[in-house]
Amino acid sequence: MVRLINDKNLEFLANTAYGLMHLQEFFTHIKGYNEPKVQPCIYAMWHKNQFCVYGIKDKAHLSIQISTSMDGEIIARVVEKMGFKVVRGSAERRGAVKSTMQMITRLNEGECVGIMVDGPRGPLHKVKSGAVKLAQKTGAPIIPVHWYSPQKTFITLPSWDKMKTPLGDCNILNVYGDPIYVKEDATDEELAKTKENIKKQLFELEEKAPELYKEAVKNKLWKK
Repeated sequence: MVRLINDKNLEFLANTAYGLMHLQEFFTHIKGYNEPKVQPCIYAMWHKNQFCVYGIKDKAHLSIQISTSMDGEIIARVVEKMGFKVVRGSAERRGAVKSTMQMITRLNEGECVGIMVDGPRGPLHKVKSGAVKLAQKTGAPIIPVHWYSPQKTFITLPSWDKMKTPLGDCNILNVYGDPIYVKEDATDEELAKTKENIKKQLFELEEKAPELYKEAVKNKLWKK
């Protein structure tokens, strides 16, 4: 069976995906709530909300961790075309050590990083260790982030993670949680509690988002 994605069509698929996403840029209007004023930091999100990084202002100084899979290669090329930096690998799979060291270097240089905490293949909503390890080794805080829109143009894709994406004109709110710091000498129990805190905050942001969105509309946030 011929793979739909292979070395011969990678660039074509990446260019096609970028073209569609670049077109969507003109119709995507993301505003932030409780945006962090601390840098560097580690943005932590569910895999389904990975496109929320587009709402982070300083894209040129934001590195996104993307898996080394063939699908990840397409995503990486698109992300770079959109102005972000890329680190290939994941905390618990092939390339883990190399990608972790690259992320540590970029955080130590004052840049931010973005990690899908239940990626790249799940299980859904299970926080893995990557973001916590980075916070422990660099002192940079973890910032949970969720995005939300009630509009019909904010669609859910039929993927394992139920990925959310705008399709057409769409007003979206990026909601940020409180910074989570990890001590360098944190015990295994404290690291486990940090993972639970990340999960708790992400679910709380998801729960609060509809009311915060109504408040943003009332304050005419998208008309400013």
